[in-house]
Amino acid sequence: MKPSTKTLLRLAPTLVILTILLGASLLYGIAQSLGYLTIIGEKELNLRAYQNLITSQGTAGREFWVSLGFSLWVSLASTILSAIGALFLATLLNRRPSNFNTFALNWNLAFPHLVWGVFMLLLLAQSGLLARWAGALGIIETPADFPVIVRDRFGFGIILTYLGKEIPFLTLVILVLLRTQSEGYLRVAENLGANAWQRFRLVTLPLVRPALLSGALLVFAYIFGAYEVPALLGVSYPRMLSVLALEAFTNPDLHARAEGMAISLIIAFIVLGIAIFARAKEEIQG
Repeated sequence: MKPSTKTLLRLAPTLVILTILLGASLLYGIAQSLGYLTIIGEKELNLRAYQNLITSQGTAGREFWVSLGFSLWVSLASTILSAIGALFLATLLNRRPSNFNTFALNWNLAFPHLVWGVFMLLLLAQSGLLARWAGALGIIETPADFPVIVRDRFGFGIILTYLGKEIPFLTLVILVLLRTQSEGYLRVAENLGANAWQRFRLVTLPLVRPALLSGALLVFAYIFGAYEVPALLGVSYPRMLSVLALEAFTNPDLHARAEGMAISLIIAFIVLGIAIFARAKEEIQG
């Protein structure tokens, strides 16, 4: 019996339970998105919820495309900036190894995103610590004069919060790879006359690119489907898809529940597609 088969047999009870729970939830969500709402006597399956989203009609449909664009903006900006920041931070820390640096990165990861979001809100809001300190020092007249950084319509507060969480995560991913690689490549490039930028571009970047791309895809998938930070630091318009989905699902008009479930399924399938793509890239590169 192959080791992989033994592993699957050991995991079989857990996998069966998870498959049943996930399958039941998925079927329930698909049925509701297709208009099967027994709570209001609707049992005929239809694509009305998806049509409303595509044509910008209905309770959530009027905001769907705006929310989709906003979600893509926040997710892409957060992922790209996190990847760039992590790349340069990991390169810097790799030159100066320190247990304190590793501890600081892991310490940040210990906090959930919601806790980090609350911290950013208390720090950067117009009634937050920085605004009060600036007012006390005479930099601004009142805390209300402090620039709007969180709960802004461009999502800067959400992006800053994710940067504070995802840069340490991606930095650790890159550091692990850098510290397992031989320094011989860099020394050879230096002996051949390559400057610091050329060594980074021609040696370091190709070495870490596979891990960085896989990590960035997972970060994008997480941010695209996340709820807590956008709900805490976002505004009423525009909203990310996750917030719009829950608002539609809990709307007093129960007919809007189908649209909320349809949005949730769209998010789930997009995230699933990204995860499958990241996994496929790892297998190809492996």
